[in-house]
Amino acid sequence: MGDNRSIEEITMGMKADSYRMASLSAEARNRILDAVKKELKDSKAKIFEANEKDLFNAKRDNISEAVIKRLKFDEHKLDDVLRGIDQLIGLTDPINKINFRRQLDEGLILEQVTCPIGVIGIIFEARPDALVQISSLCIKSGNCAILKGGKETANTNKVLFDIIYNAAVKAGAPEGCMHQAEGHSEIDELLKCHKSVDLIIPRGSNAFVSYIMNNTKIPVMGHADGVCHTYIDRDADIKKACAIAVDAKTQYTAACNATETLLIDRAVGDENIKTIATALKDAKVKIRGNKEVANLLGCEEMEEKEYCTEYLDMVISLKLVDGVDEAITHINRFGSHHTDCIITENKATAEHFMQLVDSAGTYQNCSTRFADGFRYGFGAEVGISTGKIHARGPVGLAGLTTYKYKLYGEGQIVSDYAEGRKNFDFKELS
Repeated sequence: MGDNRSIEEITMGMKADSYRMASLSAEARNRILDAVKKELKDSKAKIFEANEKDLFNAKRDNISEAVIKRLKFDEHKLDDVLRGIDQLIGLTDPINKINFRRQLDEGLILEQVTCPIGVIGIIFEARPDALVQISSLCIKSGNCAILKGGKETANTNKVLFDIIYNAAVKAGAPEGCMHQAEGHSEIDELLKCHKSVDLIIPRGSNAFVSYIMNNTKIPVMGHADGVCHTYIDRDADIKKACAIAVDAKTQYTAACNATETLLIDRAVGDENIKTIATALKDAKVKIRGNKEVANLLGCEEMEEKEYCTEYLDMVISLKLVDGVDEAITHINRFGSHHTDCIITENKATAEHFMQLVDSAGTYQNCSTRFADGFRYGFGAEVGISTGKIHARGPVGLAGLTTYKYKLYGEGQIVSDYAEGRKNFDFKELS
């Protein structure tokens, strides 16, 4: 939608088109997604060429390895996003779903029906695949999207956006279905558009998310740091624990669901603790720990306050604790309420941990890397929410909908009920 209008003018136009977007049938939205998928596949050479420019610029500018991993968009990433679109197409329509029907009185029927949120502004990190996932989710859920990606992926994002936008409009989406904000100054403009933008989803550092929350009247949903924990309990299977800890740390270090702190019950014993540490070291992970850990393992010593560190790299914090309750206390204090795992064969201990750890995802005997919309069967996600209002955890289709109440009557007036001529007769209907 490249033009010279201000962000306020653009979002006002999108607000008007959001009602048209919401009214598209499930079949129409799936046809749009199918058209987007085909165009992405046919245009892959152009996408990869743009991504090579971004990779070249990132290396030239000494961008961190963690960011470079995120911004790479190759055949594997393309296949992933195309599978995500296929999965979205196959999912049940999230809107126009009746959550409940209730008879208030004879001939007076109340329904709660799901509907899109409207116009959503998503500010995300240097990950081109995120642009495809977010766009696809917004199309499927009937929302209009303003997209602002990281500057490191400017070339790739521009090509991807143009492909998706043109395919969507050609297949029947309204012209205001999407807009790409490219300048950093447009973020501040966007934050002032509380009359036309219904929700902001920021993905980035704690400081960045806090800035967004403190500078807008628009509702904000999102998360900042991803300080995830894996706790190895005294009743853990050590072989299982080693495999999970290594995967949770190394499978993709740049992700917010990678484990950053490993907690181990002292009752596991020094030899088993060293076995776990060796598994991490063999996987090229650098271990840091407090004085106790440093003395036991000969690793780098760290201060207690550093246990809230998000490394996004081949580094992990390690701490020994006296049982599950100390682990829970540590996680609730130092964690980011994202995803935390217990490794144990004791079901009661696991349930205690999963009940008391105050995080969006609590796991038993599996890698924290499973915290992902695609892996949850959501098709994709617009981000992870660590808040407790509206949506929590990976935000997929359900998190991009709200609901409205529809009341069907036959001429009823409130005076009859207020003055006792009629009484409510509440009945739940199928």
